[in-house]
Amino acid sequence: MRALPDLSLYLVIGPGDIPARSLNDVVRDAVRGGVTAVQLRRKEGSTRAFIEDARALLALLRPIGIPLIINDRVDVALAVNADGVHVGQDDMDVEDARRLLGPDCLIGVSVTTLVQARHADGTSADYLGIGPVFTTATKPDAAPALGLSATAEICRDTRTPSVAIGGINQHNAADVRATGVCGLAVVSAICAAPDPAAAAAAFR
Repeated sequence: MRALPDLSLYLVIGPGDIPARSLNDVVRDAVRGGVTAVQLRRKEGSTRAFIEDARALLALLRPIGIPLIINDRVDVALAVNADGVHVGQDDMDVEDARRLLGPDCLIGVSVTTLVQARHADGTSADYLGIGPVFTTATKPDAAPALGLSATAEICRDTRTPSVAIGGINQHNAADVRATGVCGLAVVSAICAAPDPAAAAAAFR
């Protein structure tokens, strides 16, 4: 069984989340503040630009032992030898991704319902991404918010470790952790903060 890295403070970031700042600078600051894992999400632009961003982040993160996870794109994860990939319900099937990426690659899968979570629990996924817990503006096509009770129910009903995402900030973080998730995935509460290092440290 693969050892799960520390996903307790999981930064999800892409160029669109930080239009006026350097991707590497924000990630460097966030890691300095306590971020333990980084997911690169790039919904727009070319595949080549995605790969370039991923390689630049790998050069920053791999020497300090912080995993880089690629959102959706198994091909990009393969191209750069990323630490992992995170797939949604409409992306490549977990087992197909596993066959391509091998036994040592970290694979996460998004779930928005208990039915999806139960299905994913029977796959080779290393962790579930549960959400959105709360309404979020960073993903316009997100499913309706689950709330704390439904998030806790998914955690109780599945064996696979879970990370919560969606509308999580410093004010509700403790309540979300109390649902049983092993980590918090954060976008705007760190990416949009004037000082990403201080924002990450506040979550810690």
